[in-house]
Amino acid sequence: MANTAQIEGVTLHLAHPDTIPMKWIGSEYIRDQLVASWMTVGEGDIPLNPRLIGKPGVGKTTLAYAVAKSLGRDVYIMQCTMDTRPEDLIITPVIAGAGQISYHASPLTTALISGGTCILDEGNRMSEKSWASLAPLLDQRRYVESIVAGIKVNAHPDFRVCVTMNDDASTYELPEYIQSRLQPQIEIAFPKREEEIAILTFNVPFSPRGLAEYVADFLQKAHAVNLPFTSRDGVNILRYALKLAALRKEEPQGFLSEAIEAILGREGAQFLDTGVPSDRMRGAMRHDDDDDVDDEFFDEDEEDDEKLR
Repeated sequence: MANTAQIEGVTLHLAHPDTIPMKWIGSEYIRDQLVASWMTVGEGDIPLNPRLIGKPGVGKTTLAYAVAKSLGRDVYIMQCTMDTRPEDLIITPVIAGAGQISYHASPLTTALISGGTCILDEGNRMSEKSWASLAPLLDQRRYVESIVAGIKVNAHPDFRVCVTMNDDASTYELPEYIQSRLQPQIEIAFPKREEEIAILTFNVPFSPRGLAEYVADFLQKAHAVNLPFTSRDGVNILRYALKLAALRKEEPQGFLSEAIEAILGREGAQFLDTGVPSDRMRGAMRHDDDDDVDDEFFDEDEEDDEKLR
């Protein structure tokens, strides 16, 4: 791909696509939902702009990246934050030599021009002002306008976009006119045991299988009571345990407890030892997931908690 593009007489410097060893290991049904969202099935049809929702670390970005690559598209990942401005999303002016201004296309705009796929990662951390600049892109108009460069950029027919959104409290509520443009909503749940083992062994191929199975079983118990421990945490636990073992020249099994506490904190260590979430974590779970957590689980273990205390 060329490093620059001419749009309405303005030279844009383009971003580079991301190349990451990502593989989706999980539900084919969820994968098919994303593929179907990006399809066009007749003349005049346009792709949808799905939003992927789930806990941090469940594989939302991995899913989007792997599907886009399987469709033969370059992928551009753009990390969204509360400080992301409209010009960050579209075109940023940069002072070049001799007092000249050069215009640099964002990963999103580069994907627009080249026909790639853009993943707006953690999109619900952006403010409404930033989302408003993308409204024309997310409906049948399919373009963005840059006030900075004074140009309009129309989407290539092959351009696709999706937005990942973390299901946590540190995010903004999307305005309704944006939510209606980000459809369908695809929910990414915790993986099943065999899927979790496969995820761990793919990301940490040098780990003994028994170690990966132990960590997967621990995570499955956490998933059963809706604790926010994810496969990403499991990968970090495995890596840290193996590094400690290599440093001290001992077997890695002996370092799993230490690794779990280092990655997940004291709550993770307590859950490993007792199978019971801490009081602080239970309170957060009740607040965030009132409909998903089985209160009977906590009631049955009330006496055990008193003994532990």
